[in-house]
Amino acid sequence: MTDSPFRQAVEAQDADRLTAALHPDVVFRSPAVHAPYAGRDAAMAVLRAVLAVFEQFRYVAEVRAGADEVLRFTARVGDREVDGVDIVRYDAAGLVTELTVMIRPMSALHAVAEAVGAQLARGTGGTGG
Repeated sequence: MTDSPFRQAVEAQDADRLTAALHPDVVFRSPAVHAPYAGRDAAMAVLRAVLAVFEQFRYVAEVRAGADEVLRFTARVGDREVDGVDIVRYDAAGLVTELTVMIRPMSALHAVAEAVGAQLARGTGGTGG
């Protein structure tokens, strides 16, 4: 399978390329909050923080069917090992219109939520490049 611009941007931890891979009206569903983030700017505020806190991130499996893709990943946040999936829907131009992230185990989700929350509170995150 050909890697999507979204996958390439995430693997490179490149926030600018990730921004370019998202549709302006993307809907991002975080595993840590109930309400989805609507729009590229809102999604990127969180995704920049995620890029900054994930260590040793790598995709380990993928399944694609039409406009939908599921990318399984592993990473570390502090002393927690993270296992998760990115569920991605693309439009005809290849831009991400929907992104849903699921993370396990619960202790890893808590570590991610805490670390991302701290990044957002400081107004910092990955700068890409």
